[in-house]
Amino acid sequence: MKFHQKPVEDQIVVITGASSGIGLATARLFAERGVRGLVLVARNQEALQEVARELNSRGTRAIAVAADVSKREDLERVAQTTLDTFGSFDTWVNDAAVALYGTLDRIPLQDQRQLFEINYWGLVNGSLIAADRMRKHGGTIINLGSVLSERTMMLQTQYSASKHAVKGFTDGLRMELESEGAPVWVTLIKPSSIDTPYVEHARNYLDAETAVPPPAYDPNLVAKAIVFAAENPRRELTIGFGGWVIGAMGKVAPRMVDRAMEWTGYSAQTTSHRERPQMRDNLYRAREDGDVYSSLPQEPRKTSLLLEAQLHPVTTAAVLAGVGAAIAALFIPRPSRPSKARRRPTTPYRSMGRRMGNGHDKRVMGPGHFTQRHPETAPPQPRH
Repeated sequence: MKFHQKPVEDQIVVITGASSGIGLATARLFAERGVRGLVLVARNQEALQEVARELNSRGTRAIAVAADVSKREDLERVAQTTLDTFGSFDTWVNDAAVALYGTLDRIPLQDQRQLFEINYWGLVNGSLIAADRMRKHGGTIINLGSVLSERTMMLQTQYSASKHAVKGFTDGLRMELESEGAPVWVTLIKPSSIDTPYVEHARNYLDAETAVPPPAYDPNLVAKAIVFAAENPRRELTIGFGGWVIGAMGKVAPRMVDRAMEWTGYSAQTTSHRERPQMRDNLYRAREDGDVYSSLPQEPRKTSLLLEAQLHPVTTAAVLAGVGAAIAALFIPRPSRPSKARRRPTTPYRSMGRRMGNGHDKRVMGPGHFTQRHPETAPPQPRH
């Protein structure tokens, strides 16, 4: 598959779920990057038009198309409107989703099916429609999964199950497009807990207000990952180490993680903070939109080192190698240099000397000495 993604400045981008939360943050970030055109999709037409006016006033060409992603004919209309307005589209972001909080015995099956109609079938509809158009000229499909694509969160069982299904579908779609050589790239984005109106839009069967398990991350981090994926081919991007580590531990010690989530599942997902009632429950119809953040008092984390490592893997590898070398230098003892043996100075052979008893100092040869002169030139030896 030979396909080079265009710079954002040359792209037409379709975003579902663009009226609040991650979708709204993503639309604004694309606009800041100078995207050529934006198509904003959600059920809340009034909120969409307000967002479109905001972005148009900043110089971005944006149009609002009200649609229900669970209805394939609505998304077909979105695609056709985009083609009529801009001639084509380059990136399609499937972000629309709804949520349920409660135990399985209290949530009606009708509500569970409705959640899947939006979270799963809405994403399937958008992906297949986008892939069909992109086969001719190329493009990128970006699907919003979750860290719950890897690990189920109790009291959000249906949402977790839908995100498992999203991951399975996204992987299968990617492989099929690659196998046929289609110029389409598919990326799965997996956010951890994100501070958006998601918790207020959820239909709630618990006896307390809902929350996301801490730590919560800023939705602009997810927008950053999505905009990056529109220009750079990545299989998956995960936002937030807190959520990633739960999934990783669940694969190593699943029973231990089960128990930990059972102990903390309720307290981590409820709050005593009074939330905005006009936003509550958008399962079947649109509610108040237009905000990126929830009304919860906690301050979301503005950075994700895990995300940065995925966006810049070469730099990260170099930094980690340097850190590893520095740690090794501190803790690994250096081999001691062998000391050079002190060698005694060598002196030439000297004849042994002794004092004669006649008072004259006279050097004589020691016992056993043989003269080095030839016998014929040696002086005669006296006889005694």
